[in-house]
Amino acid sequence: MQIIEGAGRWTPPPVGAANDWVEHLKTPDLSVGTYCIPAGGLDDQSPHTEDEVYVVTAGRARIVTPHGESAVGPGSVVFVPAHEEHRFVDVTEDLTLLVFFGPAYGSRGGAAQG
Repeated sequence: MQIIEGAGRWTPPPVGAANDWVEHLKTPDLSVGTYCIPAGGLDDQSPHTEDEVYVVTAGRARIVTPHGESAVGPGSVVFVPAHEEHRFVDVTEDLTLLVFFGPAYGSRGGAAQG
């Protein structure tokens, strides 16, 4: 067992950065991190080579994929399959996302943050 302190909590992006990504846990089959985008901010991620689940812990935005778009807010859970284009837009409140990758983030190569 491991308690993951700070996962899913808002962290402002570093000076000059559009957003903030912190990986909290990484095993061969799973990784967990927190992705934060400030209100009015830019989600500059690229598609990932791993399946991904987002849990919105705070904030509001819309997620856009080639298959549609949806408003998200606290409690929303979003699954994005590997290689699918996706982006959070219209971030109206500081957005905090608890992110799960399977297998682990970057383990298939070519992954981008968030």
